[in-house]
Amino acid sequence: MIEKPKLYITRKVPEKILEPFQQDFTISMWKYEEEPVPREVLLKEISDAHGVLCMLSETMDQEIFNTGSSLQVVANLAVGYDNIDLHAAREAGVVVTNTPGVLTESTADLAFSLLLSTARRIVEANQYIKEDKWKQWSPYLLAGMDVHNKTIGIVGMGRIGEAIARRAQGFGMEILYHNRSRKVESEKQIGATYVDFDTLLNKADLVVSVVPATPQTNQMFNKEAFQKMKRSSIFINISRGSVVNENALVEALEMGEISAAGLDVFAEEPIRSDHPLLDKTNVICLPHIGSASTETRSSMLQLCLENISGVIHGTGPITEVK
Repeated sequence: MIEKPKLYITRKVPEKILEPFQQDFTISMWKYEEEPVPREVLLKEISDAHGVLCMLSETMDQEIFNTGSSLQVVANLAVGYDNIDLHAAREAGVVVTNTPGVLTESTADLAFSLLLSTARRIVEANQYIKEDKWKQWSPYLLAGMDVHNKTIGIVGMGRIGEAIARRAQGFGMEILYHNRSRKVESEKQIGATYVDFDTLLNKADLVVSVVPATPQTNQMFNKEAFQKMKRSSIFINISRGSVVNENALVEALEMGEISAAGLDVFAEEPIRSDHPLLDKTNVICLPHIGSASTETRSSMLQLCLENISGVIHGTGPITEVK
C-alpha cells in the first residue's frame, strides 16, 4: 500500500473544508484555532511533512526548511509572506504560495469600515453610552469628520487599493494614490490621480496604507511623514505594522499633528494591552481581521489546499509567490 503524502496545518480549521482532500493526504492539524502551534511541535510535525498550510504567526525560516527534508510546498494563509524566508525556501526547492485575489473585497470592506468608524467616532460613541455618559443631546456631541467629498490618499494601489478606491467613488471622494509604478488603467477606470508620496500626505484628508512589507516600505510612515499630513487628517493602516514607526504615530496623535488613526496591524502582534495607542479615544485598534469574514477565510483555506495539492500531484500551484 502506497503511503499518502502528509499535510500539516498549523491551526484547527473546519473539517468540512478538508473532506475533499482527505483521500489524497494524511492530514495532521494543530488542535487549537486561536492558539499558535508551539515551535517544537511545528518542527516535529514538519520533519516528515510534504506540505504545510501555515498562518502569519509561524516563522518559516532556514531551520524549518532544514528540518522538513520531504517538504515540497508551504501555503501561507495570507497575501503577505514576510513570515517566510523565501531565499531559504528556494534553496530547499520548496514552493511558496499565498492567497491573493480571494480576500480583496473583504479586506477593502474592512478598510472602509475602519475609515468610517474612525472618522465618525463610532467606537467612542458606543462606549459613551455603555459608560452611561449620555444624559442629553447637544449640537456637537461626539461630532466627527465627514467622509463624503473628502480627499483619500491610497498608498499602495494593488488589488486591495483599487477596491478601496472603488468604494471611495461612491462617497464622491477625490482619489489620490502613490505606488511603485503608475496604474494608468486604474486611473481611467476609477478616476484616481497618481502623485508622489509627499503630495499625497499634504493633500489627503484620509491616508490609507495598503503597501506590502519590504525594506523600502519599512517605517515609511515616520515622524516626517506624519508632520506632512494635515492636522485634521486620519491615518488608516491595514497593510503591515512594520510600515509605521509607532512611536512617531503616538507622538503625532499626542501633538495634534493628525486627528485620529484606525489600525488593523501592529509592529508586534498581538499588541500588548498597555500599548500607548490603546488608551487614546481617537484611535481604533483591531486584531488583524482584514479578511476575517467566514466566506473569505473559507475561500483562502480552499485556495491553500488546492495550491498544496497542485504542487504535490504535479499539476502546479495556482498562486505561487515568485
